[in-house]
Amino acid sequence: MDSPKNRHHHHHHPHHHQPNGDFKTHVPKKPKVSTFIADSEVQAEFAHHDPSVARINNGSFGSCPASVIAAQQQWQLRFLRQPDGFYFNELQKGILESRAVIKDLINAEDVEEISIVDNATTAAAIVLQQIAWDFAEGRFQKGDVAVMLHYAYGAVKKSVEAYVKRAGGRVVEVQLPFPVSSREEIVSEFRKALERGKVDGRKVRLAVIDHVSSMPSVVIPVKELVKICRDEGVDQVFVDAAHGIGCVDLDMKEIGADFYTSNLHKWFFCPPAVAFLYCRKSPRSSDLHHLVVSHEYGNGLAIESAWIGTRDYSAQLVVPSVLEFVNRFEGGIEGIKKRNHEAVLRMGEMLAKAWGTNLGCPPDMCSSMIMVGLPACLEIWSETDTLKLRDHLRDSFGIEVPIYYRSPKEGEVGPITGYARISHQVYNKEEDYFKFRDAINKLVDNKFTCKLLPE
Repeated sequence: MDSPKNRHHHHHHPHHHQPNGDFKTHVPKKPKVSTFIADSEVQAEFAHHDPSVARINNGSFGSCPASVIAAQQQWQLRFLRQPDGFYFNELQKGILESRAVIKDLINAEDVEEISIVDNATTAAAIVLQQIAWDFAEGRFQKGDVAVMLHYAYGAVKKSVEAYVKRAGGRVVEVQLPFPVSSREEIVSEFRKALERGKVDGRKVRLAVIDHVSSMPSVVIPVKELVKICRDEGVDQVFVDAAHGIGCVDLDMKEIGADFYTSNLHKWFFCPPAVAFLYCRKSPRSSDLHHLVVSHEYGNGLAIESAWIGTRDYSAQLVVPSVLEFVNRFEGGIEGIKKRNHEAVLRMGEMLAKAWGTNLGCPPDMCSSMIMVGLPACLEIWSETDTLKLRDHLRDSFGIEVPIYYRSPKEGEVGPITGYARISHQVYNKEEDYFKFRDAINKLVDNKFTCKLLPE
């Protein structure tokens, strides 16, 4: 859209009068009704899901209820009805309200610490872009180190390569076991990686830590790892929690990271795509910039992110409506999270028992997702096999579930090399998991192996 020259002076700093974001919004903190949402109402909210598919993969794309989709469409229509009035009078106010809701949910100190972006991948690139400038402008030296987990998300690994390696940084990966048996295993390997990073007097400038790793899915002890980083003099800590809000406990003051991002469309029922990026207040906060430079450049990351040109901002504006939705459930988002964890653990144990396999981690290291070993006789021998088997389950059985390939250890006898990552969200029923159980049992009975599938 055209850029009216003087527009900045009267619309984009409405929050300066509430320095801590402590203002009243119309968003109810408690359910308006005396009874909680019924099962039939939950199913109605997700009636747009394909009924022929056992959708046990909420972790990839999340899910959005019909009431939130309707709220999003109302925002879209308000823009289309009178774009200029919407831009000048409603957009910034609405995004600020969403930021204030997020601030309270994650216990941040100040609404100024919350920016809303498209997804966790975008947030990671914003943080890593700053690191690249630190190298380019001489604040960091060639060979200074970034530490990240071996099973960090693939897109974030690519971002580290694009921004940190290319700028002259050295990347050290934390080698993590899988299956994992304890938090101590992860802490120990993390300490070893930091020691490797500091060889020859190098400085560790950044640690990238997952809160819930994607594949394999394991809850990482972030508080302990952040504390180790502080004790060891790591400059900055970035927690990539793509599966954070609605999936694990989030408290910015307790976790203590410099940067923390989480998608809101995965486990918090927002439409795609929307995420928050928390940046703890520091003298260098002004160095962070959105990747897309528009008219708001230099006004702080939160304001830059709230206008990156003409586009659909409705996913960012429905956060208060999502809060209304989750508060229809007993215990709100905390209750949903607890019940999802209990249900996915119960279903994971049922599947492992049915197949004579094991889970990928102890119960306290899974969230609303858990890794379940698949029978070794399926002969899953590569990542290509996992993709072929996933396609086969989708096309032939109507089951959507991602599969992880684990390289066997030397000398391992009858290794389990394939693990399914199952998710549980409020719309799931036990029948979804029984359908998966029976499909795998049928493949085993038919002496199926992955090599029978076409390339």
